[in-house]
Amino acid sequence: MRTQVAIIGSGPSGLLLGQLLHLAGIDTIILERRSRDYVLGRIRAGVLEEGTLNLLDRAGVSDRLRKEGLIHTGFDICFSGERHRIDLSKLTNGKKVVVYGQTEITRDLMAAREASSAATVYEALDVEITDFDTKRPRVGYRHDGQTHEIDCDFIAGCDGFHGICRASVPEDAIVTYEKVYPFGWLGLLSETPPVSEELIYVNDERGFALCSMRSPTRTRCYVQCSLSDTIEQWPDDRFWSELKGRLDPETAATLLTGPAIEKSIAPLRSFVAEPMRFGSLLLAGDAAHIVPPTGAKGLNLAASDIHYLSAALIDFYASGNDAELGEYSRRALARIWKAERFSWWMTTLLHQLPEDGDISTKLQQAELEYLFESRAAQTMLAENYVGLPY
Repeated sequence: MRTQVAIIGSGPSGLLLGQLLHLAGIDTIILERRSRDYVLGRIRAGVLEEGTLNLLDRAGVSDRLRKEGLIHTGFDICFSGERHRIDLSKLTNGKKVVVYGQTEITRDLMAAREASSAATVYEALDVEITDFDTKRPRVGYRHDGQTHEIDCDFIAGCDGFHGICRASVPEDAIVTYEKVYPFGWLGLLSETPPVSEELIYVNDERGFALCSMRSPTRTRCYVQCSLSDTIEQWPDDRFWSELKGRLDPETAATLLTGPAIEKSIAPLRSFVAEPMRFGSLLLAGDAAHIVPPTGAKGLNLAASDIHYLSAALIDFYASGNDAELGEYSRRALARIWKAERFSWWMTTLLHQLPEDGDISTKLQQAELEYLFESRAAQTMLAENYVGLPY
């Protein structure tokens, strides 16, 4: 079997890359170890920067997003029982974010992939990549009990943090940076209307909380929890009671609760792998970096990777020159590290950090008071939240 670009992973980054390359006339095959239904069942965040929106426009998959996405021009930070609004549009000359679930983006991209008749193999097992240090890389896999091999020009590693692509790189060729946070997010999804039209981030002595949404009738909320906690320790009543205890009284009084349709605990980490190119292997998305979700950057960073990577591959096939591919890692990492910094800052600003002692509480208080008083500080937050330029 022969293709130009073999894409490992059918999450948003792999599907978006496949769509952009398809529109440029570049042949691709996507391999995914999970089933289509499993991929669509993954619940993820969906606060989209304008750069991501524009990229989805370019890919021709934004019609439903533009109709159903919820435009947000700001958000609130709740501290000491008071809500303070960060006016994103006012602080960034009219920019905004749009709330639209990652599952729905995946669904739209899958529909476009199917309409294009480009090849996608779900439940591709025992995927192995070889010879990516040459100009003739290969991908082997097993499907329906038979083994297959793909010859290609490039391999795009879009297979996530635990995928095979980064793990296949020799240890002496890659450097990783990591910070694991000593707490997690307990998230609950319910068929209830959001308590606010915009997101509410909460810094409370009981721990961080976030009130978000997926639609006007579907709420997604989070509370900071211990990494040793289990879902069984958090029945719905306990979750809602804890969330109310962290909100300001007025908001807590208007919060509508309901049974969970999904509940999970997610650990938080900051992670970057450098570089992102190894000969014919190019990493993108969670395969190369992870951010804590506090700054809403995970999906958006994956999209910016694909912006740089798709442009470089399209230029290569148009010109035969790999200069743009040579710049891919540097360009992507420059933006990644800024988003890592912002996500780390938001995380340390809003969570309880008992391991740092009482000084962390005092420093957070001073930082938040300065933020609420300073237009310059709010502008920094807003510029990063709506997304730095590509």
